[in-house]
Amino acid sequence: MYKRNLYQKQISSYLNKPVIKVITGMRRVGKSCLLKLVIEDLIDNAIGKNRILYINKESLEFDFIVNYKDLYDYVETKFKNIQGQKYLFIDEIQEIDLWEKAVNSFFSQQDIDIFITGSNAKLLSSELATLLSGRYVEIEVYSLGFKEFIEFRQKKENSNNVEHFKNYLQFGGLPALHAFDLNEETIFQYLNSIYDTIILKDVIKRNSVRNVSLLENLTKYIFDNIGNIFSAKKIADFLKSQNLKVGVETIQNYLSYLASTFVIHKVPRYDIKGKRLLELHEKYYLGDIGLRHALLGFRESDISGILENIVFLELKRKGYSVHLGKMGTKEIDFIATKENKKIYIQVSYLLSSKETINREFSVLQQIKDNYPKYVITMDTVFGNDFEGIKRVNLLDFLLGDKRL
Repeated sequence: MYKRNLYQKQISSYLNKPVIKVITGMRRVGKSCLLKLVIEDLIDNAIGKNRILYINKESLEFDFIVNYKDLYDYVETKFKNIQGQKYLFIDEIQEIDLWEKAVNSFFSQQDIDIFITGSNAKLLSSELATLLSGRYVEIEVYSLGFKEFIEFRQKKENSNNVEHFKNYLQFGGLPALHAFDLNEETIFQYLNSIYDTIILKDVIKRNSVRNVSLLENLTKYIFDNIGNIFSAKKIADFLKSQNLKVGVETIQNYLSYLASTFVIHKVPRYDIKGKRLLELHEKYYLGDIGLRHALLGFRESDISGILENIVFLELKRKGYSVHLGKMGTKEIDFIATKENKKIYIQVSYLLSSKETINREFSVLQQIKDNYPKYVITMDTVFGNDFEGIKRVNLLDFLLGDKRL
């Protein structure tokens, strides 16, 4: 298994602390491997295996654990007569009905350190989950960043960063890709199987979706429009033009179902002048860009939206809260905030013309506060920064060579 140092450090900082470690993220981003890495570290530190219990709800071995009572009885039996600190790991816990009741009971015993994973953003949003209020810390896991992608890939091949980035653009960052040779037929078949699992199991089955055709068309529309601003009404109007009659409320429900699986991320707009969040006209970015290309094919003409998606995910990995920016009639790609830090970012493929330069820089010039402002592009040769706005190469940003 490959190390995921970013997340392992976060998890280890809460080890043996009185909080439940809740690890969330899209299917196949590596949550299970993270649990196993934590278990390996415990064993390496002389924690006896009898004090560690791992339950994987994707394995038929644990198919008998259907509800919280089954979970409680099984854990109590396994840990019976075991003295000292114990460690409980439950993978894909959303498959267990009313799991919160059992987990809350284990937590109250104070001698069980609890780690759970889930592939549903609504994992902790139910009324029952209020039982855990103030008792958990959530760690969201994303697909591999470009730096991780290189680290994983260099164990198989020695390519330069430009070649690695071409593969990253086309195939995305799901960790299991590195068990394969990177060719379209193999990788896209694998990615399509993940997409089918998410749609069929996490969306259709979990939410009892009846209009599967509508859901599939909506998903393709979202995948095809990353980086574009739209509303539920605009989507409904488009689908009606395709002879699919649908109401705005249904679109909003289906979007929330998709977002709950982490396959898409909703990014709301923020009015900089008015200093308020806007309820209409958001963007959606994907949990992994490779899924888009497996579904729709890789199109270089869509490079602008693809690069935005990559920057968005990297900002999230770095712990930023991300919004779109509205400045009068102009848009700012990202306003990223973390603690007392704020940065403004424009993303562009290449600054190839005066018109492009003016478009990307002029809106940032209109912002009169003193927070840092950046234009991130694939350009490799830059002049001086422009009126305090820093120009950053995308690969430098992704590799951490340019800290924002």
